[in-house]
Amino acid sequence: MTTVAATELDAHRDRNTDADALQTLRDRISESGVEYVYYQGVSITGRVVGKVVPAQHLTRNAERGVQLHRTAVADLQTDRDGELLGGGVEAAEFTALPDLDTFAVLPWDPSVGRFWCRLYEPAHLPETGGLPLATDVRGNLIRRHEAFTARTGLELRSGCEPEMTWTGPGLEARFRPGSSPAYHVEHLERYRPIYQKVITYGRALGLDMIEGDYEDPGQLELNWMFDHAGRTADRLVTYRQICRQVARELGVTASFMPKPATGMMGNGCHHNLSLWRGEENVLADPSVTELHLTETGRHALGGILTHAAASMAVYGPTVNSYKRYWDAGQFAPSQINWGMDNKTCTVRLSANGRLELKLPDAMVNPYLSHALLLAAIEDGLARRVDPGEPQRGSSYGGASAFAALPLTLGAALDAFTASPIAERALGAELVALYAAYKRDEWARFCGAVTDWEHEMYAGECP
Repeated sequence: MTTVAATELDAHRDRNTDADALQTLRDRISESGVEYVYYQGVSITGRVVGKVVPAQHLTRNAERGVQLHRTAVADLQTDRDGELLGGGVEAAEFTALPDLDTFAVLPWDPSVGRFWCRLYEPAHLPETGGLPLATDVRGNLIRRHEAFTARTGLELRSGCEPEMTWTGPGLEARFRPGSSPAYHVEHLERYRPIYQKVITYGRALGLDMIEGDYEDPGQLELNWMFDHAGRTADRLVTYRQICRQVARELGVTASFMPKPATGMMGNGCHHNLSLWRGEENVLADPSVTELHLTETGRHALGGILTHAAASMAVYGPTVNSYKRYWDAGQFAPSQINWGMDNKTCTVRLSANGRLELKLPDAMVNPYLSHALLLAAIEDGLARRVDPGEPQRGSSYGGASAFAALPLTLGAALDAFTASPIAERALGAELVALYAAYKRDEWARFCGAVTDWEHEMYAGECP
């Protein structure tokens, strides 16, 4: 008789007791010399959280996982009143159970391996025990994508463009006044120790690194091949871990701050999107030589644009994020629109049949952004939303048929909590926790005295 798993946690545990899979992992751990393993999940801000366990306990942890305090999903952040967000000190723990197929050996120290985990309510709780943890951003994306595919027959594939800033001795930009250092191979040469290590480590951890360039003072972008949206999210967070490690090894600083300085290009993380039925990209019509969206592509785009403003609290998750959109002419969008290979637009249809969403920045949590995109796309398909005509020429000026782009984190949070798309994509509990975390961040900023205020007012009389 076949035993039916009682909960999602039980089902995951059953998968993790597969004798062949466990033996394959034991062999790999032995051959690689792995002695320690990170069991890691992702917080609502995209931070990696977890525990380290001696590798000899693989069988035990594959079935039982590790336990973390519930507020770890909110970085154990306290609000301005000193209360831990996400349940307080008395909150129950959660169970982090590894996805066995995500095991990898850290290339900078092969004595250490890692698993990505999904998070669950602990089994002992009377009503919710064994259910997926509602505030698990990674697990939420996996579940939402599976449901999206079941309803539509489609798969969202994506690739990210992770711009970031490197600073340290010898990394200062040198270029002629009035010009830009973008694409200078001389600057790539000066960053050679950085890009070589990042690419080498990325390949070792499953990122198919494809190309990169130098874009603005200190700004490097290294890309990898697009894939299923869930794998892309895992790889983006892995990429950030790689960059932090390379910075430690080379004695430099790696920053994902969205807008390092006024007048500089911001650090974006453009999401390049395509929709697949089997091995066919249904966004573009291969029989048309010029840029062209299919009917499915137009409706998907219409959904993305319709819900862009409500998604901005995730696409631009920090106070600093919104400085990108105020600094006109620096290749960041200023209104919600789309265009044919037009880099001033919110969404650019590229020549290879993908939609490039330019709103997300370097601090984005990719599990949240992709979940919102799935919900927006499905709504666009269901309601057959028309994206309108593409933008002709520059987007810096004029008007848009879609909602205005929020220009502060506070305004973005208002749009986020007012829209049904957020709860549809993330669930009520995750929306509430994310909004509480970010409203506290916005309040802290609004109460802080900045250098700009000193420059403007310290020496002035009324």
